[in-house]
Amino acid sequence: MKGKKLLTGLSVIALCASLASPTFATNSSNGNLTNPNQELPVVGFTDYAEMVKRLQQIEQNSQGLVSLEVVGQSNRGRDIYKARVGTGKKVVLIESEIHGNEKTGTEALLSILQHLGSSNSPQAKKIREEITLVVLPKMNPDASELDRRGNDLSWAEVVERFPQLAEASRPAWNYYASGVRQARDYTGKPGFDVNRDFNPDLNYVPKASDVPGASNRPGWYITPEAQTVRDVYKSLKAEFGKVDVFIDLHHQGQYYVEGTDDLVTMSLSADFVPDPNTPAGAKYAQYKDNYNFEYSKQLNLAAYNALQSLGNNSPFNNITLYDQNLDLPGTALGSFALNGSGTVLFEVRGQSHTLGQKKKGQLVKAVETGLYGIINGVADGSVEQLDASKYNQIPRTSYSPGF
Repeated sequence: MKGKKLLTGLSVIALCASLASPTFATNSSNGNLTNPNQELPVVGFTDYAEMVKRLQQIEQNSQGLVSLEVVGQSNRGRDIYKARVGTGKKVVLIESEIHGNEKTGTEALLSILQHLGSSNSPQAKKIREEITLVVLPKMNPDASELDRRGNDLSWAEVVERFPQLAEASRPAWNYYASGVRQARDYTGKPGFDVNRDFNPDLNYVPKASDVPGASNRPGWYITPEAQTVRDVYKSLKAEFGKVDVFIDLHHQGQYYVEGTDDLVTMSLSADFVPDPNTPAGAKYAQYKDNYNFEYSKQLNLAAYNALQSLGNNSPFNNITLYDQNLDLPGTALGSFALNGSGTVLFEVRGQSHTLGQKKKGQLVKAVETGLYGIINGVADGSVEQLDASKYNQIPRTSYSPGF
């Protein structure tokens, strides 16, 4: 395994004792678990009904430390929940399962809520005093129940809600109306990639002239799930003046740490749109006074350092940078970065159709460890002491092994 240097400024890491022990079952010498001919089970992950019950139990047992609120509904009428813990002035907003086949983030968020809602440790008290932590677990519940990327929404339903879009030449580019994507057939049950439905203009009203759009153009807030996240973000800005940190928990394919045959455990990123203060980002110039790329890099370093601290022989230090130099204003990360939030992308290895619930314990622990690195670093202020230039020293992702 290629050695990786621990970067400076590590915050205190706190892991819940209830984390499952990692399993290392493999079907090849380097840990490859992908089998395109096998449909793997996901019953070991928390489904929607189980999540609701768990959230209600966490709130009830927290003696007022955790508050739970329904903040919206999915297209098929499932409640979208917001959980909140802490009373600090620094706001950290985290969402999971914007893609319904990317499930480890929800498990990590439930564990963190359980810990912060019940622990009297100095670390938990510090977090609650310094931070207001707001989480949107399983925020795309229709997709989660279908175990697929896209939600459950037809273009006809969108046009019914936004009649002006009837004049669009064709549906939005992120609409899946037929065919198989990531082993799921959308024929007869279409939906949207909700993570392309965001817009840095938080008051944007959909226009036919902006449809179908493209990956390097803003979205429209036409899905109820994206609208809900936008509304939560706006409400926090109204209450606190800004959302300091936004973290989006995702999964990706099976990749390698550059220059090695080590499988990536998780990739991180702070880079979703060109810097509005540069010529490349000139089209976002109206947001240049809010954009803080350096702080986003520091937040990513806090997560990276936390995972690296587990040791050179740990699978949890196989952490890489996700693709850089992107232009994705239609993502929640891109839109909220332009609105002044420090942003962090978590991309855990493997989706449900490739890994099922194998390695669940290991991957959930990776997410939780990285999140605590950020949360602790924000709470004690150490994240702001990190050298942002070291962000670029994080190993890059490779799509094939290289010794």
